[in-house]
Amino acid sequence: MSGQRNAAPIVVKRKKIVGGGGHHGGAWKVAYADFVTAMMAFFLLMWLLNATTEQQREGIADFFSPTVPVNRISGGGDGAFGGESLLSEQTLALNGSGASANTPIQTTRPRADGGPLTPEEAAEEAALQEVEKRLLSYTGESMISDRLRRHVVTRLSDEGLVIELFDTSDAALFAAETAKPEPLLRDLLAVVAEVAALATNRIAVNGHVRAYPAPLRNDPAWDLSTARAEATRSLLADTALGSRRLHRVTGYADRRPASTDPTSERNNRIEIVLLRRSAGLPDI
Repeated sequence: MSGQRNAAPIVVKRKKIVGGGGHHGGAWKVAYADFVTAMMAFFLLMWLLNATTEQQREGIADFFSPTVPVNRISGGGDGAFGGESLLSEQTLALNGSGASANTPIQTTRPRADGGPLTPEEAAEEAALQEVEKRLLSYTGESMISDRLRRHVVTRLSDEGLVIELFDTSDAALFAAETAKPEPLLRDLLAVVAEVAALATNRIAVNGHVRAYPAPLRNDPAWDLSTARAEATRSLLADTALGSRRLHRVTGYADRRPASTDPTSERNNRIEIVLLRRSAGLPDI
């Protein structure tokens, strides 16, 4: 009996066999959620690329580029305010742009001498901004459709309000290698003439074409750009805008490309400029 009490206990191990692959946890749910989020972000990006103009996309790209300064005119510093204080009455985020107690009218172009705009210049600046807003605004005040908007870029310069009408890869303003206007250009000019009636500034028309891929003995770029500018002037004269406000027609050939690729379709464009009165041109 004493021998049985000293015997080691017998331990029986039983393995439980589970059929199938078993429970793997919720890791697959996390991976699936990440995939859905990435796809949603991708489709959102595609929608934004389709819903914005080239000018807006360039502005977004410049905002996220660390090599592009935020302020348009350097004030000696490397920050957004050109080295000046945010609380300074004379300094705003775009150094001359915006409104404040002393300058209630927004301006995007400081005077060449650095001084404030005169009341007449400020009023003209506001009028040009209103034309730009009515032409490209995504609100109900916009005068241009989404189909036409992708062919238009505007900018305010020292010369005036520049309205660029340009080719895309799937739609051109003129028939290939000619100055024959396409219906697209007629539609664009009808809108431009209507919105230009909001101001009284004189108008200049500039023609530009892309460079040819190989040197030619007789380069047609000069004649073609001038002919397209003249065709545009003729179409504008037939609108409600009339011909009295048209001041200048110029062909620049391929000398002022808008794209880094001289042969890009983007360089085929017409510029309609609402000239500033500071150039000594009277209103009509």
